[in-house]
Amino acid sequence: MFGDVARVFGERDAERRLAAIREIYAADATLHEPEYSSQGHEAISQAVTGLLGHLPPDFAFHAVRPALGHNGVGRLQWRGGKVGEVPAVTGLDVAHVEEGLIRTLHVFLDQPGA
Repeated sequence: MFGDVARVFGERDAERRLAAIREIYAADATLHEPEYSSQGHEAISQAVTGLLGHLPPDFAFHAVRPALGHNGVGRLQWRGGKVGEVPAVTGLDVAHVEEGLIRTLHVFLDQPGA
């Protein structure tokens, strides 16, 4: 669930992405990105639409390794870029999970060159 980056951040079809968000996130979940936060399924999907709209069609996000979690908190290291090229961005997501659904997701972007 939490480790499947592509189902939300890699899905360019808004209807399929929203369906995935409804399966993975609590109805009032909050996505915290460095510059702003979005709450609720539709707002989270719109935030991802905005992000993907600024990226080339062959840009993708991938997990660096499987997600790791315990006691309701999980983390996922990821990278993004064109397949086969040096990643353009890397980061870490930290999620608070309740009853099997993401309640909050905090996105941390690594500093360039890190």
